[in-house]
Amino acid sequence: MSLVKRNRISPAQIIMIGFLLLILTGALLLMLPISSKSGEITAFPDALFTATSATCVTGLIVFDTYQHWSLFGQAVILILIQIGGMGVVTMAVAIFITTGKKIGLRQRFVMQESISAPKMGGIIRLTGFIVKATLCFEGAGAIVMAIRFCPEMGLEGIWYAIFHSISAFCNAGFDLMGQNEAFSSLTGFSADPLINLPIMLLITIGGIGFFVWSDIRQNKLRFHNYRLQTKLVLATSLLLIALPALYLFFFEFSRPEWAGMGLGERIWASLFQAVTPRTAGFNTVDLTKLHSISILIMICMMLIGGSPGSTAGGFKTTSLAVVFLCLRSVFKKQEGIEGFHRRVPAETLRNAVTILTLYIVLFLTGSILICLFDNVALTDSLFECASAIGTVGLTLGITTTLSLPSHLILILLMYFGRVGGLTMLYAVSNGHNPAPSQMPQEKISVG
Repeated sequence: MSLVKRNRISPAQIIMIGFLLLILTGALLLMLPISSKSGEITAFPDALFTATSATCVTGLIVFDTYQHWSLFGQAVILILIQIGGMGVVTMAVAIFITTGKKIGLRQRFVMQESISAPKMGGIIRLTGFIVKATLCFEGAGAIVMAIRFCPEMGLEGIWYAIFHSISAFCNAGFDLMGQNEAFSSLTGFSADPLINLPIMLLITIGGIGFFVWSDIRQNKLRFHNYRLQTKLVLATSLLLIALPALYLFFFEFSRPEWAGMGLGERIWASLFQAVTPRTAGFNTVDLTKLHSISILIMICMMLIGGSPGSTAGGFKTTSLAVVFLCLRSVFKKQEGIEGFHRRVPAETLRNAVTILTLYIVLFLTGSILICLFDNVALTDSLFECASAIGTVGLTLGITTTLSLPSHLILILLMYFGRVGGLTMLYAVSNGHNPAPSQMPQEKISVG
């Protein structure tokens, strides 16, 4: 390929190709006999599904991670989670920085696109900060969880602590708790603060976005000095944790099905199940026992996901906030969209509506197709597809029972959910700008 043709590749296409190559490399490594505990070759479709789920930090699995994969296979999965969570481009730039190689303008532009940074200036310093902060957060989480795992497992507890810390921070949802029961996730630690608290904090920190970290580092706790994006992310994230937690505590876990729970366990379970659907994939209770209303709330939270430039998926908290700000402006009969005494550009609203529409269309299409292919209940299919496109990893237990066509649908949804709606659109359009001329305007009635 000539240099001219290479330069025609847009940043969005570079990001898409980077994730695709990482997935294929991971799938080939997971197919190796050394990757499975049985020493047998893992079928390509199953390896591809696992590699996609790990790279796209989802957590949906066709095999229990502990029971099927060897230590080598688990390490491959963890590396895919780390690179996928931080972003392929971020990791590549971090390697360039470490080796002292010069980073050109084009690489900086791709980096800006990858982490949703508002400007290119200072992008290398921001990358260094992201890498250092990630290692600090994951290290702190691993140390806390090692206090619980090491007394029970010995030195193996260190590996468990590192694995779950990285998986939580990257919002992946992979776990190694299958030694007693396959696909059990963290149900054995539903009231354990040494597991619940660090994992919830890691999920939340990883999901608010790298740009928000930088803003908080710069302005400390002076909320009024934060950028509008940071304010919207923090306010929306707080509401999306508090409101579901209150519902779960007062309504879901007060039902007779959960009569064996004490007060402390109900509090931890409510908080954990409010945090993890956005978009981590761990669970500390049996999700199949949840009321249909709770399942619907979880589906909505999985679709929303985390924030831009984070390790989380979904159509993002900022998209939701912009749409609600638009609704408020309509009710108040305001010309523009405003929030925290700032105006939001009309282009931002168009992007938010586009992303929201894409997610809903793909989510519903995937759900209908899986229902047709495998004749599963609509609720189960909706939950599975929301989990895939939101890169969550929660399931009502149907993942392993689905056919190859349904698995391929989930693979595509996971890939779309991690790469992002706008990145996909920009990659397809290849950055073509609209024509400068405009068509005549004509009003239509809506509503």
